[in-house]
Amino acid sequence: MRAMVVRAPGGLDRLELAERPDPGAPGPGQIRVALHASTLNYHDFGVANGRARAADGRVLMADGTGVVEAVGEGVAEFAPGDHVVSCFFPDWQAGPPTIADFSRTPGDGIDGFAQEHVVLPATAFTHAPRGFSHVEAATITTAGLTAWRALVVDGALRPGDTVLALGTGGVSIFALQLAKMIGARVIITSYSDEKLERARALGADETINYRQVENWGARVREITDGRGVDHVVEVGGPGTLPQSIQAVRVGGHISLIGVLTGRGGEIPTALLMARQARLQGLIVGSRRNQQDFVRALDGGALRPVIDRIFPLEQLADAFRHEESGSHFGKIGVEW
Repeated sequence: MRAMVVRAPGGLDRLELAERPDPGAPGPGQIRVALHASTLNYHDFGVANGRARAADGRVLMADGTGVVEAVGEGVAEFAPGDHVVSCFFPDWQAGPPTIADFSRTPGDGIDGFAQEHVVLPATAFTHAPRGFSHVEAATITTAGLTAWRALVVDGALRPGDTVLALGTGGVSIFALQLAKMIGARVIITSYSDEKLERARALGADETINYRQVENWGARVREITDGRGVDHVVEVGGPGTLPQSIQAVRVGGHISLIGVLTGRGGEIPTALLMARQARLQGLIVGSRRNQQDFVRALDGGALRPVIDRIFPLEQLADAFRHEESGSHFGKIGVEW
């Protein structure tokens, strides 16, 4: 069985297509899945390039989707032939967050889904959205569910709200699509006018090129007639957070999702206090959140944006494409 692994100490030149033993038949409570696709996330890149320092020979990728081949005793939720998608936190089934690390996240603390077959507890998967391709379904595990939790679960997004999404990567494009599906107004930023035009084609109401508008937080307030936005999908971290705080309305909600600009920095605490805004860090979501998200997607109002698809053996090239920052939406891998 083929599997894409990373050799210690990590690095894209240390990715290797290896042979692994077939996992065999499922036991009680387990399912056997023939995997067919994954999608890239910033977290996966951190494991692949050695920043996260995974175990030698770790099978990569947190997102995985495929077809159930067999079910073990006691499994009633799935049947052979079902299309399924993995969970980022397989042990977080429902309720408030209880997990603060990646020790049980596939592709990091445990083996991931860049392989041909797995046998795992049925609770490590949900059904895939109806009508989605394998690559499309793989987008929901990390990026899609993060946007869903930020806006719907924690943000309680309502029609007529205004959302600010930073950049045009996987989470931000999902946030744009979800917000428009719910009836919200969306402002989105990018360094690229071409990407901003693509965002407008997806429904973005206002766009800001942050290389041309340095004080984009003030520009957001101008666009919203001085009020500010109800929700900010904050993926940058310390380099962008001060502007996001400036852009949010009094009593608004900032979802701190990413650290693309670093892991530490100064926060304008007086402005945050004056805004009386809720600044909430979050990491993906629970299995129950994902099941709710899948039900919303089953309606067919949203299809993920796929930038490019690579074969499994070219996973290192896929990460290099991600590293370049030229992508729009999600990068897929299939086999």
